[in-house]
Amino acid sequence: MTKAKFQRIVRKSHRYLGLILGIQFFFWTVGGLYFSWTKIEEIRGEDLRRKESHIDPSQLTASLSEIIQQLQIDSLVTMDVASILGTPYYQLTILKNNEKQIVLANTHTGEIRNAINEIEATQIARQAFLQPVTVKDVSFITSANGHHEYREKPLPAYAVTLHHPTNTTVYVSAELGTVQSFRNNQWRVFDFLWMLHVMDFENRDNINNWLLRLFSLVGLVTICSGFVLFVVSSKKSLSTKHA
Repeated sequence: MTKAKFQRIVRKSHRYLGLILGIQFFFWTVGGLYFSWTKIEEIRGEDLRRKESHIDPSQLTASLSEIIQQLQIDSLVTMDVASILGTPYYQLTILKNNEKQIVLANTHTGEIRNAINEIEATQIARQAFLQPVTVKDVSFITSANGHHEYREKPLPAYAVTLHHPTNTTVYVSAELGTVQSFRNNQWRVFDFLWMLHVMDFENRDNINNWLLRLFSLVGLVTICSGFVLFVVSSKKSLSTKHA
């Protein structure tokens, strides 16, 4: 293969690879700029989220062992304590008849309560928001696919959308009775750009997908071909000057 033919092959390959990768490189750059110029606290809505009050250990008077005995469970998976509208509850994740369940038990009386309703979820969402707000919409969700902004979170849940410039939706778990996430416009832009950044168009979170690996490898080949073109062109330029 002659040098001229080799140069044509490298130049042509570099041109078409650059064309194919150009759009993705643009998305990578835009995403990188957005990620580096925004505050993660604002994206997560932490700047507008009221800090949770600590629960005094003296409030935990109900016997946990008696509650568990009363429930007649197979085993206790997890246990936590949370305040629901000012009342502390044990959040018990249990196995009963080989099925995982969540139970809320009053830490004072040991009384088991039902999952929260829509009115309670609305109150919880408004209390969790740092500023006084009104409610725009409330919906009850029982499923969420890989593109939903409330993916991989406890279900069922209430989505409480608030009247606020950030267009924040507060997601409250029906069974746990607590806020699980804040989702605002900044987070939605972040999520969309992150999907383009990692090239996971199914679940948006898998950075080990084959499409990203392929484009990364092709990008490396494109860069290397550019270096080769630079070296070959430089040698050719030097040869022309000496001639």
